[in-house]
Amino acid sequence: MAMHYKDFLRIDHMPHMWCPGCGIGIIVKAMLRAIQTVEWPINDIAVISGIGCTSRAPGYLDMNTLHTTHGRALTFATGIKLMRPDKHVVVISGDGDAAAIGGNHLVHSCRRNIDITLIIVNNNIYGMTGGQCSPTTPLGAKAATSPWGNADPPFDISSLCKGAGATYVARGHVGSGVQLERLIRGGLNHKGFAVIEVLSNCHTQFGRRNKLSDPIELINNIVAKTVNVRQAAKMSREELAGKYPVGLLHQDEEREEYYEAYKKVIQLAEAALKR
Repeated sequence: MAMHYKDFLRIDHMPHMWCPGCGIGIIVKAMLRAIQTVEWPINDIAVISGIGCTSRAPGYLDMNTLHTTHGRALTFATGIKLMRPDKHVVVISGDGDAAAIGGNHLVHSCRRNIDITLIIVNNNIYGMTGGQCSPTTPLGAKAATSPWGNADPPFDISSLCKGAGATYVARGHVGSGVQLERLIRGGLNHKGFAVIEVLSNCHTQFGRRNKLSDPIELINNIVAKTVNVRQAAKMSREELAGKYPVGLLHQDEEREEYYEAYKKVIQLAEAALKR
């Protein structure tokens, strides 16, 4: 199937604001290919974001979009999904927006298992707001707030989401757009809360402070740290040290989706009021 990206974009909003070589472009293209493959009508899709480089993506998409406040994308998305459960809701967010300022909402969205697809672009730093440490900045890495090296242990976002109750958890990276498209498509087709973590490059803020200012060099560095989930299952803890398993990490199709459970509560309340 031929892919015509212009059919999904607000061309009058171009050129975009991302730095040359930014991985967000690879991710948005993979997302659009996945949306085309599942054949959702454009008017049935809502794409929500908060604040940050990643969160500017909906502004370029020619569909129902909402650019919200910092860390609150999932709360707005939850309201939309509860009001219009027949529509498809996608959230695209950065690691700071989703796991720091929005961390509480991330955990509870996973717990509820509401039918929303969340794409988290993990570039290990606050890219737009000045290069501060994020919850995924590696130990020892330099940032605007850690010029002598980060002392805070980083989150494993995928493990966090799985532990909190997300029923679809996958991890991809910008070095393989084909795999990324497949993982996003799986999340779109999943009935429940789906999280796709994407390891991406921010050579402008993270890279230049950590001797990886060339985007290709930084992407290659990311790829070198990944290992296929099937291969990872055969490796020891020592062999996996410093590695990121990529692929489908977790899927549970048995748990009830949140709106379906909430609908039963509404029906019970309505029946009680009629007595």
